[in-house]
Amino acid sequence: MTHEFKTIVEHYLIAKNEGLKSVLATVVDLDGSSYRKPGVRMLILENGTMIGAVSGGCVEKDVLRQSESVFKTGKPKMMTYDGRYRLGCEGILYILIEEFSPEKRFFKAFENALLNRNPFNINCFYSKAVGEHEGLGSDIQINNEVYNLSTHTKARGSLSVFTESLQPCFKLIIFGAEHDAVQLCKLAHFNGWEVTVVSGPLESKSIQDFPGATAFFSVSPDTLELNSIDNETAIVVMSHNFANDLKYLLEIKDTKPAYIGLLGPSKRREKLLSQFIEYCPDVEESFLDRLYGPAGLNIGAETPQEIAISIISEILSVIRAQTPMPLKEKLGRIHT
Repeated sequence: MTHEFKTIVEHYLIAKNEGLKSVLATVVDLDGSSYRKPGVRMLILENGTMIGAVSGGCVEKDVLRQSESVFKTGKPKMMTYDGRYRLGCEGILYILIEEFSPEKRFFKAFENALLNRNPFNINCFYSKAVGEHEGLGSDIQINNEVYNLSTHTKARGSLSVFTESLQPCFKLIIFGAEHDAVQLCKLAHFNGWEVTVVSGPLESKSIQDFPGATAFFSVSPDTLELNSIDNETAIVVMSHNFANDLKYLLEIKDTKPAYIGLLGPSKRREKLLSQFIEYCPDVEESFLDRLYGPAGLNIGAETPQEIAISIISEILSVIRAQTPMPLKEKLGRIHT
Protein backbone atom coordinates (compact mmCIF):
# COMPACT_ATOMS: atom_id res chain seq x y z
CA MET A 1 0.00 0.00 0.00
CA THR A 2 1.35 3.42 -0.97
CA HIS A 3 0.41 5.10 2.30
CA GLU A 4 2.30 2.41 4.26
CA PHE A 5 5.45 2.93 2.22
CA LYS A 6 5.04 6.70 2.56
CA THR A 7 4.92 6.29 6.34
CA ILE A 8 8.09 4.18 6.23
CA VAL A 9 9.96 6.86 4.29
CA GLU A 10 8.78 9.57 6.70
CA HIS A 11 9.97 7.62 9.75
CA TYR A 12 13.27 6.81 8.06
CA LEU A 13 13.99 10.52 7.57
CA ILE A 14 13.17 11.26 11.21
CA ALA A 15 15.44 8.42 12.36
CA LYS A 16 18.24 9.56 10.08
CA ASN A 17 18.12 13.05 11.59
CA GLU A 18 18.45 11.41 15.00
CA GLY A 19 21.46 9.41 13.84
CA LEU A 20 19.66 6.06 13.83
CA LYS A 21 20.12 3.37 11.19
CA SER A 22 17.08 1.72 9.60
CA VAL A 23 16.35 -1.75 8.27
CA LEU A 24 13.46 -2.69 5.97
CA ALA A 25 11.67 -6.03 6.17
CA THR A 26 9.47 -7.05 3.22
CA VAL A 27 7.34 -10.14 2.72
CA VAL A 28 8.37 -11.14 -0.81
CA ASP A 29 6.81 -14.58 -1.16
CA LEU A 30 4.32 -16.89 0.50
CA ASP A 31 3.56 -20.59 0.48
CA GLY A 32 -0.01 -21.19 1.65
CA SER A 33 -2.02 -18.51 3.44
CA SER A 34 -1.15 -15.74 5.86
CA TYR A 35 -2.62 -12.71 7.65
CA ARG A 36 -0.84 -10.33 5.23
CA LYS A 37 0.32 -10.88 1.66
CA PRO A 38 3.60 -10.27 -0.25
CA GLY A 39 4.36 -6.57 -0.43
CA VAL A 40 3.69 -5.79 3.22
CA ARG A 41 6.63 -4.02 4.90
CA MET A 42 7.89 -2.83 8.25
CA LEU A 43 10.73 -0.50 9.18
CA ILE A 44 12.99 -1.34 12.11
CA LEU A 45 15.07 1.35 13.76
CA GLU A 46 18.40 0.82 15.49
CA ASN A 47 16.78 1.48 18.89
CA GLY A 48 14.30 -1.38 18.38
CA THR A 49 11.33 0.74 17.29
CA MET A 50 9.17 -0.96 14.64
CA ILE A 51 6.98 0.95 12.19
CA GLY A 52 4.32 -1.15 10.50
CA ALA A 53 3.95 -4.91 10.68
CA VAL A 54 4.37 -7.91 8.40
CA SER A 55 1.74 -10.09 10.04
CA GLY A 56 -0.68 -10.18 12.96
CA GLY A 57 2.01 -9.59 15.59
CA CYS A 58 3.78 -12.92 16.13
CA VAL A 59 6.32 -12.62 13.31
CA GLU A 60 7.62 -9.20 14.24
CA LYS A 61 9.75 -10.34 17.21
CA ASP A 62 11.59 -12.84 15.02
CA VAL A 63 12.14 -10.19 12.34
CA LEU A 64 13.54 -7.81 14.98
CA ARG A 65 15.97 -10.49 16.15
CA GLN A 66 17.01 -11.36 12.58
CA SER A 67 17.59 -7.68 11.77
CA GLU A 68 20.44 -7.40 14.28
CA SER A 69 23.00 -8.83 11.88
CA VAL A 70 21.87 -6.46 9.12
CA PHE A 71 22.42 -3.49 11.41
CA LYS A 72 25.93 -4.77 12.18
CA THR A 73 27.12 -5.77 8.70
CA GLY A 74 24.80 -3.92 6.33
CA LYS A 75 24.36 -7.18 4.40
CA PRO A 76 20.79 -8.14 3.38
CA LYS A 77 19.44 -11.56 4.26
CA MET A 78 16.46 -13.84 3.85
CA MET A 79 14.44 -15.37 6.66
CA THR A 80 11.38 -17.60 6.71
CA TYR A 81 8.56 -17.88 9.19
CA ASP A 82 6.47 -21.03 9.29
CA GLY A 83 3.05 -20.02 10.59
CA ARG A 84 1.55 -23.50 10.34
CA TYR A 85 2.55 -24.34 13.89
CA ARG A 86 2.42 -20.92 15.55
CA LEU A 87 -0.12 -18.75 13.74
CA GLY A 88 -2.54 -21.30 12.41
CA CYS A 89 -2.40 -19.54 9.03
CA GLU A 90 -1.08 -22.59 7.18
CA GLY A 91 1.57 -20.54 5.41
CA ILE A 92 5.30 -19.94 5.18
CA LEU A 93 6.45 -16.32 4.85
CA TYR A 94 9.65 -15.43 2.98
CA ILE A 95 10.97 -12.14 4.29
CA LEU A 96 13.73 -9.99 2.82
CA ILE A 97 15.61 -7.96 5.44
CA GLU A 98 17.85 -5.20 4.16
CA GLU A 99 19.44 -1.95 5.16
CA PHE A 100 17.10 0.92 4.27
CA SER A 101 19.17 3.85 3.07
CA PRO A 102 17.79 5.21 -0.23
CA GLU A 103 20.07 7.25 -2.42
CA LYS A 104 19.66 11.01 -2.00
CA ARG A 105 18.03 11.69 -5.36
CA PHE A 106 15.20 9.28 -4.52
CA PHE A 107 13.47 11.59 -2.06
CA LYS A 108 12.66 14.39 -4.48
CA ALA A 109 11.47 11.93 -7.09
CA PHE A 110 9.27 10.18 -4.51
CA GLU A 111 7.85 13.49 -3.27
CA ASN A 112 6.98 14.49 -6.85
CA ALA A 113 5.37 11.11 -7.52
CA LEU A 114 3.10 11.53 -4.50
CA LEU A 115 2.29 15.14 -5.38
CA ASN A 116 1.56 14.39 -9.04
CA ARG A 117 -0.26 11.16 -8.15
CA ASN A 118 2.00 9.00 -10.30
CA PRO A 119 2.23 5.21 -9.80
CA PHE A 120 5.59 3.55 -9.16
CA ASN A 121 7.07 0.06 -8.86
CA ILE A 122 9.13 -1.52 -6.09
CA ASN A 123 11.31 -4.47 -7.16
CA CYS A 124 12.56 -6.88 -4.49
CA PHE A 125 15.28 -9.35 -5.50
CA TYR A 126 15.22 -12.40 -3.28
CA SER A 127 15.86 -16.09 -2.76
CA LYS A 128 13.75 -18.62 -0.87
CA ALA A 129 16.92 -19.91 0.76
CA VAL A 130 17.57 -18.59 4.26
CA GLY A 131 20.65 -16.44 4.89
CA GLU A 132 22.81 -13.92 3.03
CA HIS A 133 22.99 -14.09 -0.77
CA GLU A 134 24.72 -12.00 -3.39
CA GLY A 135 22.41 -9.41 -4.94
CA LEU A 136 19.59 -9.39 -2.40
CA GLY A 137 17.85 -6.04 -2.09
CA SER A 138 15.22 -3.68 -3.46
CA ASP A 139 14.94 -0.76 -5.83
CA ILE A 140 12.13 1.57 -6.78
CA GLN A 141 11.20 2.67 -10.29
CA ILE A 142 9.64 6.12 -10.70
CA ASN A 143 8.99 7.50 -14.18
CA ASN A 144 11.47 5.06 -15.77
CA GLU A 145 14.23 6.05 -13.31
CA VAL A 146 15.53 3.40 -10.90
CA TYR A 147 16.61 4.28 -7.35
CA ASN A 148 18.36 1.87 -5.01
CA LEU A 149 16.81 1.56 -1.55
CA SER A 150 20.00 0.22 -0.01
CA THR A 151 23.68 1.11 -0.33
CA HIS A 152 24.49 -2.60 -0.42
CA THR A 153 23.57 -3.24 -4.05
CA LYS A 154 25.34 -5.69 -6.33
CA ALA A 155 24.62 -7.82 -9.40
CA ARG A 156 21.26 -9.59 -9.07
CA GLY A 157 22.36 -12.85 -10.63
CA SER A 158 19.68 -15.52 -10.86
CA LEU A 159 17.57 -14.26 -7.97
CA SER A 160 13.78 -14.21 -8.05
CA VAL A 161 12.07 -10.82 -8.21
CA PHE A 162 8.87 -9.66 -6.58
CA THR A 163 7.51 -6.53 -8.26
CA GLU A 164 4.78 -4.48 -6.64
CA SER A 165 3.00 -1.71 -8.54
CA LEU A 166 1.83 1.00 -6.15
CA GLN A 167 -0.89 3.40 -7.18
CA PRO A 168 -1.32 6.98 -5.91
CA CYS A 169 -2.53 7.26 -2.32
CA PHE A 170 -6.27 6.78 -2.31
CA LYS A 171 -8.02 10.11 -1.82
CA LEU A 172 -11.38 11.09 -0.38
CA ILE A 173 -12.94 14.46 -1.17
CA ILE A 174 -15.70 15.49 1.21
CA PHE A 175 -18.08 18.24 0.08
CA GLY A 176 -19.46 19.39 3.41
CA ALA A 177 -18.24 20.59 6.79
CA GLU A 178 -20.80 19.47 9.34
CA HIS A 179 -20.20 17.12 12.29
CA ASP A 180 -20.70 13.96 10.22
CA ALA A 181 -18.05 15.16 7.75
CA VAL A 182 -15.59 15.37 10.67
CA GLN A 183 -16.24 11.73 11.57
CA LEU A 184 -15.88 10.59 7.96
CA CYS A 185 -12.61 12.54 7.69
CA LYS A 186 -11.21 10.90 10.83
CA LEU A 187 -12.06 7.39 9.70
CA ALA A 188 -10.71 7.88 6.18
CA HIS A 189 -7.45 9.24 7.58
CA PHE A 190 -7.24 6.26 9.95
CA ASN A 191 -7.59 4.06 6.86
CA GLY A 192 -4.53 5.73 5.33
CA TRP A 193 -6.37 7.85 2.78
CA GLU A 194 -5.61 11.44 1.88
CA VAL A 195 -8.62 13.59 2.76
CA THR A 196 -9.65 16.92 1.24
CA VAL A 197 -12.55 18.79 2.81
CA VAL A 198 -14.47 21.43 0.86
CA SER A 199 -16.82 23.79 2.67
CA GLY A 200 -18.85 26.77 1.54
CA PRO A 201 -17.11 30.17 1.56
CA LEU A 202 -19.34 31.52 4.34
CA GLU A 203 -18.70 28.71 6.82
CA SER A 204 -16.39 29.55 9.70
CA LYS A 205 -14.37 26.32 9.54
CA SER A 206 -10.69 25.55 9.01
CA ILE A 207 -8.48 22.49 8.59
CA GLN A 208 -8.06 22.39 12.39
CA ASP A 209 -11.72 21.35 12.64
CA PHE A 210 -11.01 18.18 10.63
CA PRO A 211 -8.41 15.93 12.31
CA GLY A 212 -6.51 13.96 9.68
CA ALA A 213 -7.41 16.20 6.74
CA THR A 214 -4.67 16.70 4.17
CA ALA A 215 -6.26 19.83 2.69
CA PHE A 216 -9.17 22.17 3.37
CA PHE A 217 -10.83 24.63 0.98
CA SER A 218 -13.53 27.15 1.75
CA VAL A 219 -14.72 28.04 -1.73
CA SER A 220 -17.82 28.30 -3.87
CA PRO A 221 -18.54 25.26 -6.09
CA ASP A 222 -17.69 27.08 -9.33
CA THR A 223 -14.11 27.76 -8.18
CA LEU A 224 -13.23 24.16 -7.35
CA GLU A 225 -9.88 22.75 -8.51
CA LEU A 226 -10.71 19.38 -10.07
CA ASN A 227 -7.52 18.34 -11.84
CA SER A 228 -6.47 15.94 -9.08
CA ILE A 229 -9.64 13.82 -9.27
CA ASP A 230 -8.72 10.42 -10.75
CA ASN A 231 -9.76 6.79 -10.49
CA GLU A 232 -8.02 6.60 -7.10
CA THR A 233 -10.43 9.18 -5.71
CA ALA A 234 -13.77 8.90 -3.94
CA ILE A 235 -16.16 11.81 -3.45
CA VAL A 236 -18.89 12.15 -0.83
CA VAL A 237 -21.39 14.99 -1.24
CA MET A 238 -22.74 15.83 2.22
CA SER A 239 -23.19 19.57 2.64
CA HIS A 240 -26.75 19.16 4.00
CA ASN A 241 -27.75 21.93 1.60
CA PHE A 242 -29.70 20.76 -1.44
CA ALA A 243 -28.71 23.70 -3.66
CA ASN A 244 -25.01 23.31 -2.82
CA ASP A 245 -25.08 19.55 -3.37
CA LEU A 246 -26.59 20.14 -6.81
CA LYS A 247 -23.88 22.69 -7.63
CA TYR A 248 -21.16 20.25 -6.55
CA LEU A 249 -22.60 17.56 -8.81
CA LEU A 250 -22.74 19.98 -11.74
CA GLU A 251 -19.10 20.94 -11.24
CA ILE A 252 -17.77 17.37 -11.07
CA LYS A 253 -19.87 15.98 -13.95
CA ASP A 254 -16.84 15.69 -16.25
CA THR A 255 -14.58 13.96 -13.71
CA LYS A 256 -14.04 10.22 -13.37
CA PRO A 257 -13.63 9.29 -9.70
CA ALA A 258 -14.04 5.72 -8.51
CA TYR A 259 -17.04 6.56 -6.36
CA ILE A 260 -19.50 9.41 -5.71
CA GLY A 261 -21.63 9.10 -2.60
CA LEU A 262 -24.74 11.17 -1.94
CA LEU A 263 -25.78 11.57 1.67
CA GLY A 264 -29.48 11.55 2.41
CA PRO A 265 -32.58 9.43 1.77
CA SER A 266 -33.72 8.02 -1.56
CA LYS A 267 -36.33 10.75 -2.08
CA ARG A 268 -33.66 13.44 -1.83
CA ARG A 269 -31.42 11.52 -4.23
CA GLU A 270 -34.19 11.23 -6.83
CA LYS A 271 -34.98 14.93 -6.58
CA LEU A 272 -31.30 15.81 -6.81
CA LEU A 273 -30.68 13.64 -9.85
CA SER A 274 -33.85 14.85 -11.54
CA GLN A 275 -32.71 18.46 -11.36
CA PHE A 276 -29.14 17.49 -12.24
CA ILE A 277 -30.27 15.77 -15.45
CA GLU A 278 -32.39 18.79 -16.37
CA TYR A 279 -29.19 20.86 -16.35
CA CYS A 280 -27.06 18.13 -17.94
CA PRO A 281 -29.25 15.96 -20.19
CA ASP A 282 -26.21 14.70 -22.09
CA VAL A 283 -24.21 13.60 -19.06
CA GLU A 284 -22.30 10.38 -19.64
CA GLU A 285 -23.98 7.27 -18.30
CA SER A 286 -20.69 6.20 -16.73
CA PHE A 287 -20.89 9.23 -14.44
CA LEU A 288 -24.33 8.19 -13.23
CA ASP A 289 -23.04 4.65 -12.68
CA ARG A 290 -20.51 6.05 -10.19
CA LEU A 291 -23.25 7.60 -8.05
CA TYR A 292 -24.20 5.82 -4.84
CA GLY A 293 -27.10 7.26 -2.92
CA PRO A 294 -27.98 6.95 -0.18
CA ALA A 295 -24.25 6.56 0.46
CA GLY A 296 -23.19 3.61 2.59
CA LEU A 297 -23.93 -0.05 3.25
CA ASN A 298 -27.00 -1.23 5.09
CA ILE A 299 -25.44 -2.13 8.45
CA GLY A 300 -27.96 -0.37 10.69
CA ALA A 301 -25.78 2.74 11.10
CA GLU A 302 -27.34 5.52 13.15
CA THR A 303 -24.66 7.74 14.69
CA PRO A 304 -22.29 9.91 12.61
CA GLN A 305 -19.46 7.53 13.48
CA GLU A 306 -21.44 4.49 12.37
CA ILE A 307 -22.53 6.25 9.18
CA ALA A 308 -18.87 6.98 8.44
CA ILE A 309 -18.09 3.26 8.83
CA SER A 310 -20.97 2.45 6.49
CA ILE A 311 -19.73 4.87 3.81
CA ILE A 312 -16.08 3.82 4.06
CA SER A 313 -17.15 0.18 3.81
CA GLU A 314 -19.14 0.86 0.65
CA ILE A 315 -16.24 2.73 -0.93
CA LEU A 316 -13.93 -0.21 -0.20
CA SER A 317 -16.40 -2.67 -1.70
CA VAL A 318 -16.63 -0.55 -4.86
CA ILE A 319 -12.92 0.00 -5.40
CA ARG A 320 -12.13 -3.66 -4.62
CA ALA A 321 -15.03 -4.86 -6.81
CA GLN A 322 -16.51 -6.95 -4.00
CA THR A 323 -20.11 -7.73 -3.12
CA PRO A 324 -20.53 -7.16 0.64
CA MET A 325 -21.44 -10.32 2.54
CA PRO A 326 -20.63 -12.03 5.86
CA LEU A 327 -17.33 -13.87 5.49
CA LYS A 328 -18.89 -16.99 7.01
CA GLU A 329 -21.03 -17.22 3.87
CA LYS A 330 -18.10 -16.87 1.49
CA LEU A 331 -16.92 -20.07 -0.14
CA GLY A 332 -13.22 -20.70 -0.46
CA ARG A 333 -10.40 -18.41 0.63
CA ILE A 334 -10.96 -14.94 2.11
CA HIS A 335 -8.41 -13.38 -0.27
CA THR A 336 -7.96 -14.42 -3.87
